[in-house]
Amino acid sequence: MKIKITTLILLFMGLNTISQIRFEKGYIINNSNQKVEYLIKNWDWLNNPSEITYKKTEISEEKTASIKTIREFGIYNISKYIKVSVNIDRSNNHLLSKIDYSKEPKFKEEVVFLKTLVEGKSNLYSYTDGNLIRFFFKKDNLKIEPLVFKRYKNSENKISTNNKYKQQLWLNLKCENITYNSFKHIDYKEADLILFFKNYSKCKNFKYINFKKINNKSLFNLNLRVGINNATLSTGNTINKSKKRYPDFGNELSLRLGVEAEIILPFNKNKWSIIIEPTYQTFKSEANNSNLLADYNSIELPIGIRHYIHLNNESKFFANGSFIIDYSNGKVIGLDVKSGFNLGFGVGYKKNDKYSVELRYHTNRNLFYNYLNVYSNYKTMSLIFSYTLF
Repeated sequence: MKIKITTLILLFMGLNTISQIRFEKGYIINNSNQKVEYLIKNWDWLNNPSEITYKKTEISEEKTASIKTIREFGIYNISKYIKVSVNIDRSNNHLLSKIDYSKEPKFKEEVVFLKTLVEGKSNLYSYTDGNLIRFFFKKDNLKIEPLVFKRYKNSENKISTNNKYKQQLWLNLKCENITYNSFKHIDYKEADLILFFKNYSKCKNFKYINFKKINNKSLFNLNLRVGINNATLSTGNTINKSKKRYPDFGNELSLRLGVEAEIILPFNKNKWSIIIEPTYQTFKSEANNSNLLADYNSIELPIGIRHYIHLNNESKFFANGSFIIDYSNGKVIGLDVKSGFNLGFGVGYKKNDKYSVELRYHTNRNLFYNYLNVYSNYKTMSLIFSYTLF
């Protein structure tokens, strides 16, 4: 079993090594304002990049260009980044111990690539660096400005918020069809701000481009999963070594039925997802030369991470790891089953974002978690077939 799992891991690592983010049609505008079309390596950046990889044709040599030489770059129908010198407040808005007592942002001028979210009568941009997320806007031909949002500690040592961005929007982007109350309910979030900038362009009868919509894919999958378990179960006691009282039940085949909720993470070309898969499984067996029975069933709840390796537009490999909570029922050797946690690892193949097959291995699960001296070894290897409903 250990050899099989090692082989699967090495296979996945090898595939991951040869798998590449694709080069896609795009353009680069240099500092001399010259626009040249290239194939750009699309990392679907989570953080705003400071350099890009590109090539002229599929067989050309890869080259790297930094923010020093690029004024703008884009991948057609996917994304657009512009180089600007802007004021960025890098104050911590998340970690309580790092939030300071200053209401005003601590701006520092930096040259960065801003990601274009909406382009219209007024443009919306974003900058992301880890937990730092800042938004910027530009009206007509004016300078790009930061939308101000900052959490700070007040005199009572409680968290307050500087929501100046709402005032900025109200003063700069008024329109007869946008009410004053609507400004009050705009959160400093990408979805809220995109919606507002779209509505502003509509109100001004101005055409706009929503880059987020262009690049938007389904971020949630619901998968029906059915499979076959090959499970092994042995029991033991740290004091009583009797194999007759604590036998080995060998391996048994059984069905597993489950449904999987998959949340696709919206970065890195949708190659990562969070999976939650409640599954019903059973194990029934009678020990040889004994009247001792194992009658165990449970609802497993694996919660984990999946990584996809895209082969082409229709097919992809994947690997996942899960932490498994088990809600158990039944008796083994006359004792009530109370199972502990364990881990699961799987590799698989998906076709047309609809059909998939996976080989899954679950590490040892102790079915006698509540007993002091009694223990068990319960492991499964599963072949799972899946169909994506949506």
